[in-house]
Amino acid sequence: MISKLPNVTDSIFTIMSRLSQEHGAINLAQGFPNFSVDPILKDLHIKAIQEDKNQYAPMAGLLSLRAAISNMTQQQHKAFYNPENEICLTAGATQAIYCAIQTVVHPGDEVIIFTPAYDCYEPAIQLAGGKTISIPMTLPDFTIDWQEVKDKITSRTKMIMINTPHNPSGNVLSHQDMLILEEIVVTNNLVLLSDEVYEHIIYDGIEHRSAARYRGLLERSFITGSFGKTFHVTGWKMGYCLAPRHLMEEFYKIHQYMVFCVSHPVQDAMAHYLQKPERYLDLGKFYQRKRDLFLNLIQESKFTFKPAQGSYFQLLDYSAITDEGDFDFARRLTIEHKIASIPISVFMKGADPKMLRFCFAKKDNDIIAAAKILNSL
Repeated sequence: MISKLPNVTDSIFTIMSRLSQEHGAINLAQGFPNFSVDPILKDLHIKAIQEDKNQYAPMAGLLSLRAAISNMTQQQHKAFYNPENEICLTAGATQAIYCAIQTVVHPGDEVIIFTPAYDCYEPAIQLAGGKTISIPMTLPDFTIDWQEVKDKITSRTKMIMINTPHNPSGNVLSHQDMLILEEIVVTNNLVLLSDEVYEHIIYDGIEHRSAARYRGLLERSFITGSFGKTFHVTGWKMGYCLAPRHLMEEFYKIHQYMVFCVSHPVQDAMAHYLQKPERYLDLGKFYQRKRDLFLNLIQESKFTFKPAQGSYFQLLDYSAITDEGDFDFARRLTIEHKIASIPISVFMKGADPKMLRFCFAKKDNDIIAAAKILNSL
């Protein structure tokens, strides 16, 4: 058999989490919270199951949840998405991203991504027959050289993908970034895929600039979100996609033959839970306290860092500690020092800026224990 993804092996998240488990390390590698879910959300899920909401949901998702997402987006970004035909509930944001790519990209089309990039992007492009055009972000601030973007656009360019707040750097695209992006997308008649799964996890008074806020982008964009990230339930695999009707109609065609629909009781629980906006509006404060706890504790360590502007990840530069490659150092930290992280070179086409990604979506005692280890290096 000829593999469609001959170069794909276990993801770095699988590798590092398995290594962490084997060696009893604190797992700050994989991006999932290890604290409990809000009991109210648990009860809503249980209630939906007990009320026998256990059969197929509508293909696009429960209308009550689509309406709640529409209201949330309108309140946050002054952008209206019709619940009837411009919103789809998906099996996590990864499925939304995959479907959006399959919807637009045909064999030979080019898709621009910015590296380091989340590892699901390129395989999805490849499976659609497309070609990935990788543009490295400018380090150490992980900004985008927009002139390079303009220079890389060809007659075959079909899509640009962005991720803001950005994983792994935590950087957030500015209003000026989004205006330049809008001009590029409109001028070249491109489609934008905006991965905004950390939209509510943002710090220091910085504002999340969704693609939905810009008319030229709104009309040409798929926007993906994640309730798993927002409400600490990554195992529930509940994401969503927003797009104008002409794009969403094609998205539905892919979605219905991929999964058809996603968990009915989870959707019902989310529809009720979203009725109180503070449950997502207070998320930035919740995680900023954890970020600040982590960074304050390692202030005197040999690591250097720029505080993440968003997401629940923090990059640490270890160049003052060792010249080892980041994978080798991450592996040694896990085995010898019992703390697991993610080497970011795996998302950067061979570049190695000597940085590791640590997830601080953890219980405080784990953050404190991790900081103690990092301070000892």
